[in-house]
Amino acid sequence: MSIRSTISASVLAGAVATALASFASAGPMTKDEEKAAMAAGKEKCYGVSLAGMNDCAAGPGTTCQGTSTVDFQGNAWSLVQGGTCANIKVPGDRTGSTEPLTRDVPS
Repeated sequence: MSIRSTISASVLAGAVATALASFASAGPMTKDEEKAAMAAGKEKCYGVSLAGMNDCAAGPGTTCQGTSTVDFQGNAWSLVQGGTCANIKVPGDRTGSTEPLTRDVPS
């Protein structure tokens, strides 16, 4: 095997490993993981995540983590440092909320 082939194979193997690791970590958050995050001082903040970047809750018919389809979707939450949610600014002079919102919810 040439040096070029060895390097290409190594790069490919690294890319596949990274992709698999990303996919594995994108699974739905378990109740135990959520409880641990809350115990560590995190809070649920609705309406602050970008599409596909929420930690959980994205409305009926969704499976949870990474399922929001709209930026700043009001019924999707992300975990943030406790006490900071209402101070997180999103476009349109809006902020996050510790309760689900009706804004930007897909039909």
